[in-house]
Amino acid sequence: MGLTPLKAIQTATVDASKLLGWDDRIGAVEAGKFADLIAVEGDPIKDVTELERIKFVMKGGIVIRQ
Repeated sequence: MGLTPLKAIQTATVDASKLLGWDDRIGAVEAGKFADLIAVEGDPIKDVTELERIKFVMKGGIVIRQ
């Protein structure tokens, strides 16, 4: 849709949390916030399709997939 990879990632995280009115609870990896994490091998800023090849998932502090 014309967004850079960085802006697409920000839209799905930071901007979405603000839109929901939950930016005090989600949208960033910070102390006191809920955070689910994923890891990929490559750099999604250079190639956003890296987010289609997830290698690691942590939800609620528990590793779901390694």
